Amino acid sequence: MSFRGQGNPNAGKHGRTPPPEDTHEEASFLKALGEKQRPVSLKLMDGQVVSGWIEYYDKSMLRLTREGAPNLFIFKHEIMYIAEDGGKKR
Repeated sequence: MSFRGQGNPNAGKHGRTPPPEDTHEEASFLKALGEKQRPVSLKLMDGQVVSGWIEYYDKSMLRLTREGAPNLFIFKHEIMYIAEDGGKKR
């Protein structure tokens, strides 16, 4: 039994295009944060929040430099979100 002929024949043609998986903006965002040494907070998948500035990043991880605490290498798949802390360069 075919469902193709039922309903609105133009329904599949005019739907919204889903967003792309990768917009290629991540690298430019991380680069800008690192170059300006902007203070950021990272919320990790386990709910923990860590703060510092992004010194290095690559395809799968980033290095968070912190004052008065050890620097961290964090895998990107462990990050829920990155938020700028507002304020000036440290």
